[in-house]
Amino acid sequence: MKTFLTAKWQNLIMINYEIDPSYLLPYLPNGVELDYFQGKTYVSLVGFLFKDSRIFSIPIPFLGTFEEVNLRFYVIRKVGNSLRRGVVFINETVPNKTVAYVANKLYKEHYTSVPTKHEWQINKDEKIIEYNWFINKKWFGMKVSANATSHKMKPGSIESFIFEHYFGFTKLDGRQSIEYKVNHPSWEIHDIQNYQVDCNFSEFYGDNFGILNSTNPHSVMLAEGSDVSIDWIRKRF
Repeated sequence: MKTFLTAKWQNLIMINYEIDPSYLLPYLPNGVELDYFQGKTYVSLVGFLFKDSRIFSIPIPFLGTFEEVNLRFYVIRKVGNSLRRGVVFINETVPNKTVAYVANKLYKEHYTSVPTKHEWQINKDEKIIEYNWFINKKWFGMKVSANATSHKMKPGSIESFIFEHYFGFTKLDGRQSIEYKVNHPSWEIHDIQNYQVDCNFSEFYGDNFGILNSTNPHSVMLAEGSDVSIDWIRKRF
């Protein structure tokens, strides 16, 4: 039994911030290293639609489609002569408590549950994509307007660096970590025309990320998305 979960990930917004590596080191799983792009480390605020989820090919009634918002950073793991590029999640937010509970139990990740919503306006010329989440009696969110036409990422670009990490790594404790594989094709991206972001990083993700409240994004991206599968096998190392 190889595949645990399948779904469609659609209209992924990535708001990327350059950050000093020292802010990420407390969250770094044992056995992996920070991944750098042109000598810099990055953290990304991500929003997307998780659609038609299936566990072991079985649909999830009423809970299969939902928004996810997460904060993640980028790492590498060296295994023999291979280099595995992956992500570490600071937090993953979904609207349903059951989904969050099951994900935490199975993935050992850091899921929380708060109300979320999304709005898409798509025509032949433009895509306007928005995701929102509700904490402490206030709606926060991210929104982009982009060209409707998508195109391939350029090899070696910042877009390729941000999107093309195909492993997830989780810190269990100071000694043990978990690795899992995420499978999808290389995504096409849309050129951004404008963006808005309203996120209280210290309130949502902890004081260590409060610096992002006064930091302008390095880059903002929108990917088309695709079918995605997540392997059942979870390797401890």
